Amino acid sequence: MTESVQPEARRVPCPTCGRPALFAAQNAWRPFCSERCRGVDLGAWANERYRVEVAPSPEADDTLPD
Repeated sequence: MTESVQPEARRVPCPTCGRPALFAAQNAWRPFCSERCRGVDLGAWANERYRVEVAPSPEADDTLPD
């Protein structure tokens, strides 16, 4: 009989606080280290803190003459 060897679960830095977080099915909040960090990240999304700045298109600039 052969035993199956399970690979060791990876630890990744929590996106919110930077502490090591278990990146495996056992961690219900992965990739976060805790429910609190997951909630903080969700709040940041809700407050639109994660935005990508883009230059306005010329069509959107109403100061240009026609």
